[in-house]
Amino acid sequence: MSAGTPFNLLDQDLLLLPQRAIYWRQEKTLIAADVHLGKVGHFRKAGIAVPRDMEQGDLAVLSDLIHEYRPEKIIFLGDLFHSDINADWDWFALWRQQFPKLKICLIRGNHDIVHDDNYHRLNITLHDELFIAPFLMLHHPLTAMELQQLNAYVFCGHIHPGVNLAGKARQSLTLPCFAFGDKQAILPSFGKFTGRVAIRSRNTDRIFAVLKDNVIAID
Repeated sequence: MSAGTPFNLLDQDLLLLPQRAIYWRQEKTLIAADVHLGKVGHFRKAGIAVPRDMEQGDLAVLSDLIHEYRPEKIIFLGDLFHSDINADWDWFALWRQQFPKLKICLIRGNHDIVHDDNYHRLNITLHDELFIAPFLMLHHPLTAMELQQLNAYVFCGHIHPGVNLAGKARQSLTLPCFAFGDKQAILPSFGKFTGRVAIRSRNTDRIFAVLKDNVIAID
């Protein structure tokens, strides 16, 4: 069993998972951002040496989460597949066949350029945004001004957030994190083959750093 961290937000019970995803108990839904499947194949096609099994590992982690939490739905907050179809798409199609009853929704991200028909054949629904009260699922974060005009709390990805932790000996480490603001939460990238950007947090933000086996709140 994964050591998820419970977090109640707007009377909704969320479990923040060290696998860089959220399980939403009321909706029986897994939420993940920025998987970037196909990125390995994209780099290998360009002649850059990347281990072939890296993305199969991400799909295996998804499978483990499905078997553990038995979700009825997965929502991907954009950038599910990194580029045009390549050999990695076949692995994804085989993975999808293992869970035919699972609903999968994809919020289109800037890297989601695969033609819609390919997703439809895998019974994946596509959205520019998806509202499931009280949350609005997007890919790109909104500005403070845009958030003021919304009557919803945003879940998004795109920027691969990280939190920088400094030690007493001047050593530092940037860990992936969940960043919860007043009206918007930014999820860490689910895919392991992605970088991360240390974000600036305000005193009102709740930051949860992702360690190997658990998720911890950062004061």
